[in-house]
Amino acid sequence: MDIALLLVLPLLIAPTLDASRTLFVDPDIWWHLADARLIAATHHMIWTDPYSFTAVGQHWIDWEWLSEQFYWAGYNLFGLRGIYLLTWFGLCGNILLVYWRGYRMGRNANAALVASIVGFVLMTVNGGPRMIAFAYMAMSVELLILEESGRGRKKLVWLLPPLFALWINLHGTWLFGIGLLGLYILCGLFSLKVGSFEQTAFAPQERNRLLTVFGLSCVALLANPYGWHLLVNPFDMMLHQKLSVATIAEWQPLTFSSFEGEATIVAIVLMVLANLVSGRKWKLYELALVFFAWYMAIDHHRFTYLAAVLTTPMLAADLKRAFFNEGELKTIPAMNFGLAGAAVVGMILLFPSKASLDKMVGMMFPQKLIAMVEPGWRTFNIDYVGGMMAFDHKSSFMDSRFDSFEHLGVMADSQAINTGVNALPLLEKYRVDHALLKDEQLIDTLLEKTPGWRVIMREPAWQGNYVLLERVPDAPAQIRSLDK
Repeated sequence: MDIALLLVLPLLIAPTLDASRTLFVDPDIWWHLADARLIAATHHMIWTDPYSFTAVGQHWIDWEWLSEQFYWAGYNLFGLRGIYLLTWFGLCGNILLVYWRGYRMGRNANAALVASIVGFVLMTVNGGPRMIAFAYMAMSVELLILEESGRGRKKLVWLLPPLFALWINLHGTWLFGIGLLGLYILCGLFSLKVGSFEQTAFAPQERNRLLTVFGLSCVALLANPYGWHLLVNPFDMMLHQKLSVATIAEWQPLTFSSFEGEATIVAIVLMVLANLVSGRKWKLYELALVFFAWYMAIDHHRFTYLAAVLTTPMLAADLKRAFFNEGELKTIPAMNFGLAGAAVVGMILLFPSKASLDKMVGMMFPQKLIAMVEPGWRTFNIDYVGGMMAFDHKSSFMDSRFDSFEHLGVMADSQAINTGVNALPLLEKYRVDHALLKDEQLIDTLLEKTPGWRVIMREPAWQGNYVLLERVPDAPAQIRSLDK
């Protein structure tokens, strides 16, 4: 019954899986699909930017290539419904893994269910068609292996090197994974018994096994088609992509009034209360995990998902110890069967039709205007539609990948153009001859009032209209004179 409830929960609560809302509001999925299609068609990995006329020849690697292939397979098999299914699968897979880990820790299904529901709300920050969902499943598997090893199943740690060989091809969060493994080993090198801390150091044989596994896991990271380039990519993100981090909303500090922010408060308060009611002995690694998880979540909104994966099982154990000491209530098998059946029926009824998903995409993106863009045009566009342009084989100014565009200065120029700062000279610098914009943008207003630019067509969309503009042949001279 719990599993059935957790499977239907995303359909009821996750905004991205409500067909009347915003599954396809995420612009990244379209260039992810374009990447997967290109690799599948050419049987070669992507090494340079394949989509934008501003970044032609720029070094760029597809660091989520394997995750993209899953979505491409789903799209090929079932169209937009395939993307919906994969999104649902990603959320459900993560929920069930934290539920199982929580049950293994607390041995109480009720506590595990409550903690998993809180964890699910934290996961909705990346509840759309995101490649990171597969990476977080890999993280849960890693933690499950370490947790089972702590219960005596020591040989399971030999599964970690092949897990990392897979993980590095899924997403850049492998860096967190290898860091967590290193932290687990470091914290277990010594015994500690003081106050609420109680742990015994690893036996020499176990310590040597873990160190060997750590070394093999590091070597296994090279099992990818990009070699060392894929190892460097997360560090490039952290050290050299400051503008991207400052721009993207989910990289900003957590807002406690948000859906995930409120769940964060609930999760922390529940853990504190549970430990006040019935305290437990902590291992140093566990406390380090809790502090790391909530620091990352509060510092960057997107990492509430990470906090859910790291802390939900521990919350389940705390809830069981403090509030479910009487054990689990006995259930009636027939009632369980009936509720599970009702959940299955609910899943079927809530599953969206192809028409509703097509309508959703039409609301989010100017498909008619993108179809009008010709291959030879140099079209300035807001980054939101760049991925859809790539998917439709249309060259763009930039899209929401950001990394190569930031390195080249294109991202900074795009922001300047959108805000009207030195916009006309910058458009001439890139020899832009068309623009695909949202109306009521400053740059749209500027171009519509600039001699030499004219509107080709408008297309209604959710929260405003898109507009396609072109520069008439004598526009360059007019723009230069206007700038003077």
